Parts: sequence; structure tokens; C-alpha cells
Amino acid sequence: MEVTPDNIARMTDTSASATPSEAGTGAEIGAGISPGIDWRAMYGDADTTGTLFERMEMELLEVAPDRAVGRMPVKGNTQPTGLLHGGASVVLAETLGSLAAQAHAGPDKKTVGIEVSATHHRAAREGYVTGTATAIHLGRSTASYEIVITDDAGKRVCTARLTCMILG
Repeated sequence: MEVTPDNIARMTDTSASATPSEAGTGAEIGAGISPGIDWRAMYGDADTTGTLFERMEMELLEVAPDRAVGRMPVKGNTQPTGLLHGGASVVLAETLGSLAAQAHAGPDKKTVGIEVSATHHRAAREGYVTGTATAIHLGRSTASYEIVITDDAGKRVCTARLTCMILG
């Protein structure tokens, strides 16, 4: 399924008290969504050129109101010592949570991050890191996500939390 404003409208539930358990598992939403999703369609006519998403070579693998999955290479996103930069992990986390929040909000609303925090557990030196944003709260005015970032071996590199405000 291509991510378009019409498809987002069909897959979002912006009812007053939607929570992850009430919103479903996302399996019905994510089914058929293939790697390399064009996330730009979620933002209509906005100019999305030159974003951190592109500069950091991120890939969106799955997006739904209650879950988003994406990855980025370690190479090019490192500190001078060759370790994945902690800020790069936070950018991946905020990006995935924000995309899921936008899917939750629907095509007629916009979302902005209002709080992000992260704990870095271990270094990544090569390969890719994959982030999975899972909804904690899906409401009318805010959406919150826990984002777990793992290395190619499946070891947790970072745990982040993001809250987005949904704007009218």
C-alpha cells in the first residue's frame, strides 16, 4: 500500500481516547507496505528536500499510527572515533516517532515533537541500526512513542521516548 493522504485517512483513528490496544496491532495497516515507503506523501505539498532523513540515509520500512520501523547506516553517522553518534540515534528515534504520529493524526493535521529523551546503552561501529517506534499513547492532542534502536546483531543500542503534539 502506498502512503498517500487518502490512505493515511483510511488507516488512522483519531477518536478521543484511542490507545495502542484500542487502535489495533497495526498488522492490518502495515500489511502490504514494502520497504522504501515514500514518507513524503504524508506531508502533502511541503518541501521535503534536504531533510535529515535524506542526509542520514534513513530508510522507512513500515509506518502505521501505532508503529514505525526504519533504519540507517552507521557509516556517515559517526563521531570522529568511528562510533555511532548519539545524536544520530536520537534523530532516527524522533523521525520514526514523528512519522507514526503523523499517520495517527491524519492528512488534515500536522504533528510536532515537544519532548524527546534517550538513553544510550552500547556503541555501534558498523552496519545498520534499526529503530522501532511503538505507541505508548494515541490521543486527540498528543501521541507518545517508545523507540528501541538495535544493531545488526539485535542488541539494544538506544532507547528513546518521544511525545508529539497534534496541531489542528
